[in-house]
Amino acid sequence: MAGESGGLVGMGWDWTDVDDVRRRLAEGADPEEWSGGRPLHRAAVSGSPEVVAELAGRVTDVDALENGVTALWAAVVSRKPENARVLAAAGADPWRPSAGSWSPGRLSLAGPTPDLFPVPAGVGLSDAERAAAREAERLVTALDGLYYDGTGLACVAGINAAEAVRRLEATPVADEIVDELVEDPYAYDMDESLRIVGVTTVPGGCVVTQPWGYAPQTPGVLTRLSAGTVCYGLYANPKSGDQGSIARHAAIEGWDLHPGGGPDEGDTPEEVLMSYLYHVEPVAYACAFAGLSPVDSRAVAGPPDVWVELPDRDYWSH
Repeated sequence: MAGESGGLVGMGWDWTDVDDVRRRLAEGADPEEWSGGRPLHRAAVSGSPEVVAELAGRVTDVDALENGVTALWAAVVSRKPENARVLAAAGADPWRPSAGSWSPGRLSLAGPTPDLFPVPAGVGLSDAERAAAREAERLVTALDGLYYDGTGLACVAGINAAEAVRRLEATPVADEIVDELVEDPYAYDMDESLRIVGVTTVPGGCVVTQPWGYAPQTPGVLTRLSAGTVCYGLYANPKSGDQGSIARHAAIEGWDLHPGGGPDEGDTPEEVLMSYLYHVEPVAYACAFAGLSPVDSRAVAGPPDVWVELPDRDYWSH
């Protein structure tokens, strides 16, 4: 292995320059190892087709696994069709079962490039899977262009805005207070601004939102909203990224999740499909998890159906 100046370890996250990669390989860089992972997987996600082809021609096994999946799987999940085609041409198997028993080829049938690979006879999607793919396309389009950095929300199944307000024991906020707060939320004391949330009824349930804070996905809010149902909380933390949580029947079921982050090894078939359909779409993922079907982004970005103030209580200890 060459030193950092010539080895692949020194490349960082840019894998698009094939001449640079060839130089590093010629100087002794290992095509099988990069920062504890596999270079071909990194190139499949972040590289150019030329770099993928170069590495695919040098590795021992083009279908070698990293975290339980192949480089071809990584290319399909990351919506890199040209890289996927190059890998298939180099011998990668599109129909090899992977996470959740999905193969990269069958998974691609649910995405934007269903013609990515020649499909063997008898392989396809179920009616339910096709319906999920259609809804994902519609929902992602409906939320397209939404700026949500710094937003907290809770997507609640099966209840409307009025019921959510009742469960939270919240009270309406005067229009003049809301107008000033929305115009410059960070001019307010955080203890005050975090208690004000918007609530909107959407097909399938409702959304509790706060464009400037994390209050909707705190345990105290989620457990109250999820009595007898399920809700998915999301905080788009500007410092550390999207943080997800699940509450079901008034109990926290999942915490510190990564909505929109793609499928994980060990996911169920249903979880793999959903993670693929809503890859890098955390707000749409949160809505879909709770079975919500908003027609636009108003429930998240505002103005909501109603602005309310939460009671003064500790929402972290439930």
